[in-house]
Amino acid sequence: MDLDPPFYKAYKTLFDKTVDKANNINNKKNEEVLQQLVMVEECELPLINLGRLELGEKEREECMTEIARASQEWGFFQVVNHGISGELLHKMKSEQEKVFKQSFDKKRQEDKCLNFLSGTYRWGTPSATCLRQLAWSEAFHIPLNDTSATSASGVNYTLSSTMEQFATTVSSLALKLAEILAEKIGHKSTFFQENCFPGTCYLRMNRYPPCPIPSEVFGLMPHTDSDFLTILHQDQVGGLQLIKDDEWIAVKPNPEALVINVGDLFQAWSNNVYKSVQHRVVTNLQVERFSTAYFLCPSYDTVIQSCMEPSVYRKFSFGEYRRQVQEDVQKLGSKIGLPRFVV
Repeated sequence: MDLDPPFYKAYKTLFDKTVDKANNINNKKNEEVLQQLVMVEECELPLINLGRLELGEKEREECMTEIARASQEWGFFQVVNHGISGELLHKMKSEQEKVFKQSFDKKRQEDKCLNFLSGTYRWGTPSATCLRQLAWSEAFHIPLNDTSATSASGVNYTLSSTMEQFATTVSSLALKLAEILAEKIGHKSTFFQENCFPGTCYLRMNRYPPCPIPSEVFGLMPHTDSDFLTILHQDQVGGLQLIKDDEWIAVKPNPEALVINVGDLFQAWSNNVYKSVQHRVVTNLQVERFSTAYFLCPSYDTVIQSCMEPSVYRKFSFGEYRRQVQEDVQKLGSKIGLPRFVV
């Protein structure tokens, strides 16, 4: 039973090009390339204890300031005492693994075999024109209002219940963090509560299979997220990397923490105060990696407008932004993003 997507078969032309090129390079050279791409410096993201928000006013204000500073300087931070129990996080990963351990044929027939909506299961990168654009990964991409759309028996019932619990708690956390970030730039805003609903936000369960050529293929190619905030629960394998001070750094996994990152919409809304930072996932030669990401998104007709003047970006709807990103990916193989919307 084949678990992994047929990457080699589907992208044979891209692999053949790379093999021809690799035949002209000796093994030592390949090792050097691998070291350059994967063995970047590992560091710990700013770690913020959200339990301090429930203490006195001084502690609360210091905690909020740390959240804002990390969002300005890193675009990424990690949180502990976040309100999502370790038991729920463990259960989420366990149920996620069960689904991904189904055969590839079952996964690709997600609506018939797994009772997900059609189009939920995704793998690879259909628009890739070279191996550097190929995502060596598979995912279930699930709108929050569809987390209960799985079957009423067996593994999917348990997964559905777990996803609903996870989505509910993580949604509250995302809105809390968004409001803190708004308040720290002088805007006590109900914008996020009024525009980000279960029907517009989604979960993405990811699996990164072992990859025989980690020096050539990313799990996810470098990108920024097209949302307000992303909340990530990852396992201990590692592989997440981000740009800091013009260099790639590897994020050291923390079993107690959730990783938070700022998306493009928040960078535009904050007029570049908060940074949506490029990040990627590198592949692993021997070990598979699992993660679950929550994306705080508005409805497609929501207008994104800077909360201060003069505005760096023109007004645009989320739907317009998504269409432009998809168009660029189809035409160019990669996303352009916010630079398309500069005034």
